[in-house]
Amino acid sequence: MMTKKCQLIRPEPLTSAAFREFGDVIEASDSAKVLTINQGYTQRYHDLATVDVSDHGGHALINIFRTTPLAQPIAIKMMERHPKGSQAFIPLGQQPYLVVVAPKGDLDLTQLRVFKASAGQGVNYHKGTWHHFCLALDVESDFLVIDRGGPGDNCDLVTLDGTHLIVAN
Repeated sequence: MMTKKCQLIRPEPLTSAAFREFGDVIEASDSAKVLTINQGYTQRYHDLATVDVSDHGGHALINIFRTTPLAQPIAIKMMERHPKGSQAFIPLGQQPYLVVVAPKGDLDLTQLRVFKASAGQGVNYHKGTWHHFCLALDVESDFLVIDRGGPGDNCDLVTLDGTHLIVAN
């Protein structure tokens, strides 16, 4: 009987610079353009991501995804990409979560990256970026999701053997 050799992947902190190839980090950071509005009672962190959903007659969808945490270590058993539009995930709670990505093009598992996002950080995957579904940590978590609706198939899914394992703790 042949055993599979697992590859352990440890999450790295989610930063705009480290994530730039895959999309935008959505957060109220010092690098954002800040506008004071509503008679001075509100700080608007302006233009944090480029929502790209208009290809082939697409339109923006706003959804809430409720995600159940997976047992650790987390086996990566699938990756997906959206060739016709970007997809943004914004946490609605106070829990950190994991973001698994790989560059556009043919899926190259040697290029997998895992980021640990804080509760104050969302992500916007660029069109065509490979990613795993939301990986809540510790408790069930809700995410506001903005992505493309419209004609045509906008999800390429690849099933994997689970030999890439995320060790989050």
